[in-house]
Amino acid sequence: MVKYFSNTIDIRSTWDHVVSAFWQRYPNPFSTHVLTEDVVYREVTADHRLLSRRLLMKTNRLPRWAERVFPGGMSRSVYIIEDSIVDPVNRTLTTYTWNLNHTTLMSVEERCVFQDSVEQPATTLLKREAWISSNVYGLSRPIQEFGLARFKSNQVKSMKGLEHALSNLQGETPQRLLRDSVKGASEKAKETAKSLASAAAGPQKPQQYV
Repeated sequence: MVKYFSNTIDIRSTWDHVVSAFWQRYPNPFSTHVLTEDVVYREVTADHRLLSRRLLMKTNRLPRWAERVFPGGMSRSVYIIEDSIVDPVNRTLTTYTWNLNHTTLMSVEERCVFQDSVEQPATTLLKREAWISSNVYGLSRPIQEFGLARFKSNQVKSMKGLEHALSNLQGETPQRLLRDSVKGASEKAKETAKSLASAAAGPQKPQQYV
C-alpha cells in the first residue's frame, strides 16, 4: 500500500517571480539538509519549453527505532533526481522528483505544478502530490507513516525556503508569505475583512504574498 499526500497552496506573487525564486531557493536557512545541487541536463524545445534535470544530495537521518534495525554503515545521504518543465506559453512549472538510493527502504515520488492563477491577480497556484512506499517486509507500514510525517515537515521547510528566495528577489525581509489554500471560503472572507479593517484603522503593514 502506498501513502498519498496532496495539498494546494496560493502563493501571493506573480508566476514569473515564483519561477525565478524556484531556481534560486538553495541555499537557504530552512533547507540545510540539502547539501548539493547540480544541473545534469538542460534543453529548450522547439515550442519554447525549458526542460531541466538536476541531481540533489540531501541528508537522511534515520529515526532511533530504525537505527536499531538497519545497518550502522548505511549511507545517510539521499540522491534525488528533479525533472522540471517550464512552459512560458501556458505559464506552468511542473516538477517531478524521486530518490535514487534507499529505494527498498523507502521510495518518495513528488509532483508539483506551479500555475498562474486565472482567478486571482498576481497569484500562483501550487498543487503538490507525493507517493511514499516501502518494500521492507513487516515494517512497510511504520516506515511509510514515518516517511509521510517527514515529507510533511520537509515540504513546510521547502515552502519557507521558496518564501525566503522570493523575499530576496524583491528586497524584502523574509516573512510569512505562504498560506494553505484549504481554508474555507467563509474563513477567508473573515480574514480579508479583518485585514481591511486593520489597514483602515492603523499604519499599513508590510505586504504579504499569502
